[in-house]
Amino acid sequence: MHIRFLIATALLAAACSSQAAVVYGSNLVVNGDAEAGTAGWTGYAGYNLFQAVDYGSNWVLPTQPGPANRGNRMFAGFGQYAVGYQTLDFGTATTQDTSYALTGWLGGWQDQGDNALFYVQFLDAYDNEIGSSVLGPVTPQDRNNQTGLMYRETDGFVPTGTRKLSFWLSMERLVSGDNDGYADNLSFVLQAPPANDVPEPGMAALFALGLGMLGWSRKPRR
Repeated sequence: MHIRFLIATALLAAACSSQAAVVYGSNLVVNGDAEAGTAGWTGYAGYNLFQAVDYGSNWVLPTQPGPANRGNRMFAGFGQYAVGYQTLDFGTATTQDTSYALTGWLGGWQDQGDNALFYVQFLDAYDNEIGSSVLGPVTPQDRNNQTGLMYRETDGFVPTGTRKLSFWLSMERLVSGDNDGYADNLSFVLQAPPANDVPEPGMAALFALGLGMLGWSRKPRR
């Protein structure tokens, strides 16, 4: 698998981030469901950006395994490797551990080994990686050699000192002419601290304002 490639390219692209609102309880991945095409995702130089495709006979049928409320589109690979990323800047480094949930639907075509990875980096103020988490790959054996997507999730704590989050989605072609690594409904959600804890600096106001600022983005779906 190409997780080492993802880590290397992620560190090189960290400086290309833009500052964005961060809120508790909302999906921080922009266009994680492909309904807006590939908007919100940036390609990495030298590699193809993945594509947004309609559910249908050339990819995953609406009746095949996948999200119950899957919308009209999903992400699919393009070329040998397809890579896209987006980076969120908190504006200040975190001073306490904050819990998160990383979720998504990943899959592929029949018994082919093409696959997808969804990876999040936790970066400090100097763009050094101080933590990470990954979903995938989903193998043909996981899918019982059936075309479709399977739900994956993991959780943990954002490391203290995190200034930025970088989200990476990649697809790898192992066989066939098409890159049949698939993904949909990608989500990263920060959990609000207990009522007696003090929120991170700047996040309390963003909690109140952020839903409006991110209102165009869909909620994560299972």
